[in-house]
Amino acid sequence: MSVGWTDALGYAAAALTTAAFVPQAWLSWRTRDLSGISLGMYGVFSLGIALWLAYGWALRAWPIVVANAITLGLALVILGLKIASRR
Repeated sequence: MSVGWTDALGYAAAALTTAAFVPQAWLSWRTRDLSGISLGMYGVFSLGIALWLAYGWALRAWPIVVANAITLGLALVILGLKIASRR
């Protein structure tokens, strides 16, 4: 299977934007300090990522699917921790 330059560009962008999100998710998981995290922002962000994932799936644009599936997973971890910390 050959990857065209547009897919390679998409995978590079996906890798960088997803990797940029990992430190926040790791810090939130490790410290459980979510005082600086906005519940509303992460709720809207997670919904937006889910829509990007659906969009990528509809287009069969695998760089978009892969990046947003990973980022959605990380965002949902942070969102779940934030909701749990409010209880």
